Amino acid sequence: MLQQTRVETARPYFERFIRTFPSVEALATAEVEAVLSNWSGLGYYQRARRLHAAARQVIEEGGEFPTTVEGWLRLPGVGRYTAAAIASIVLAVREPAIDGNVMRVASRLLALKEDPKKRVGLLAIEAKARQLLDPDRPGDSNQAMMELGATICRPRRPRCSSCPLECDCLAAASGEPNQFPVARRRAPVLPHRRQVAVVENAGRLLLFRRPGDSARLAGLWELPWIDAGSEEAPEESLRRRYGGRWEVGSPRGRVRHSVTNRSFQIEVVEAKLSSDNEVAEGPEAGWFSRAELVGVPVTGLVGKIVKLLDS
Repeated sequence: MLQQTRVETARPYFERFIRTFPSVEALATAEVEAVLSNWSGLGYYQRARRLHAAARQVIEEGGEFPTTVEGWLRLPGVGRYTAAAIASIVLAVREPAIDGNVMRVASRLLALKEDPKKRVGLLAIEAKARQLLDPDRPGDSNQAMMELGATICRPRRPRCSSCPLECDCLAAASGEPNQFPVARRRAPVLPHRRQVAVVENAGRLLLFRRPGDSARLAGLWELPWIDAGSEEAPEESLRRRYGGRWEVGSPRGRVRHSVTNRSFQIEVVEAKLSSDNEVAEGPEAGWFSRAELVGVPVTGLVGKIVKLLDS
């Protein structure tokens, strides 16, 4: 959950998730729909799908967790850092766990001029982290390095005078530790405009489900939407996307929504289906009350729009 997500944001989701799935067996036997529902709002839903697949693989292979880095790497969604962290902390395997904090510490110790996320930079950082690893206490050693990066060797204004590694740090010796790691060129934020149609019947909202093979948000429920700014009438765009006959009515407001490097400006409008609320062939559709939405895997945008509607 902490991949691309802050601790304070993930904490309530984690606590609810563990209550719902208290064991690997409970997670493995759950339907993916239930897993996605408990993940709803965190985003990056492939993480939840892979976690579910990993639990099933563990059970299928006898119910025992891997005991090596290589064994952990065979599980869906487990990368080098996660595998090394678990193996070293839980199993005392002598393997450096390189997260963003450790990467920053090593980059500054070396005054690394290469991009730390490119091959040359990564190899240098791994070699340095391995050199610093205490072979007798690899788990404690890895956690100490992570903590050092989080509390002392911070991204901005590092507390060099309090750092136990200052005497060996080339970045500190240069007098410009903030210059390391070298800045990466960020991808530009891409603006998008969308129009979301709210169809309501007896307090229930009409949602459509994304296909299971969708590149983004696979299997999640969302409100019907179209790209704004098209010369085509919104009713026709909605018909082509979802089927049925649409009538677009009054605006209800606007919301903003961001996903990685995409920024969405959303116009929310009332809409009606003029065919007795039946939807023609197309994406799976369903009607949900506010209470039912709590147990359904929905996109984060649905929550924002429901809040707008109820304000």
